[in-house]
Amino acid sequence: MKKILLMTMAVLLLATQAVAAPAPMATDGKPVRLAYVEWDCATASTHLAKAVIEDKLGRKVEVLPVSAAAMWMAVATGDVDGMVTAWLPVTHGDYLKKVDGKVKDLGPLVGGARLGWAVPDYVPLKSIEELKANADKFKGKVIGIDPGSGLMKLSEKAMQEYGLNKLTLVEGSGATMTAALDDAIRRKEWIVVTAWSPHWMFGRWKLHYLEDPKKVLGEEERIHTVVRNGLDKDMPEIYAFLDRFRYADANQLETLMAWNQEKGADLMGNARRFMKEHPELVKEWRGQ
Repeated sequence: MKKILLMTMAVLLLATQAVAAPAPMATDGKPVRLAYVEWDCATASTHLAKAVIEDKLGRKVEVLPVSAAAMWMAVATGDVDGMVTAWLPVTHGDYLKKVDGKVKDLGPLVGGARLGWAVPDYVPLKSIEELKANADKFKGKVIGIDPGSGLMKLSEKAMQEYGLNKLTLVEGSGATMTAALDDAIRRKEWIVVTAWSPHWMFGRWKLHYLEDPKKVLGEEERIHTVVRNGLDKDMPEIYAFLDRFRYADANQLETLMAWNQEKGADLMGNARRFMKEHPELVKEWRGQ
């Protein structure tokens, strides 16, 4: 009787291990290479794709942080297998035109992306047009990000189009912009910042975009997955996953981004937390 009990326990243990075990790694040793720009949204989505590919599809992934121009060129030349951070049709539209026919656009992994200027909800303004008459309440500043970025170029144009000559567009970075926003909100001061979605700041604070009736800052965009030509032949299972990889809505991505902003955040740990909280979505990505 004791022998039968031990054998039964051994079978149950093996069965449990079989269910919990990750997918075996591919034997050809060739990793999937994903490039990304170090934007919060790109970092979050790239590490989520890495976690799914490694844990569910059994292939190692190399993630490579580069500039936007280098990212597009690397996919076009086949130096990397793909990326999940193509902002289209506007922000990265010129890059896509330059590599036309040399890459494959697999479509959006999330919609609702946009550029704009944002204020805390306690600032009662609704439109960029109202900034001119309230410049002193913002201490004469529009808090910007990196000089030369697409958003800053469009913001410079907005300053001219809306005649905001009593305001100065302040250069900085994404980090200095969010730090200024945090400080102003703690003091309940008025502030306007150059912003984009998805971004974790919309999950942390109550903010709203100012309307842009002249459409200077563009309209809604989508974030696409783009892969190198031939990936469908070389790695059909990776191609199929990337083709299905998309969020249910922008809130899912913003939640993942907010986790990555927590003190001591672990990018891969948060990616696996997302997988655990959205098992049905992960099944869809795998075609199950």
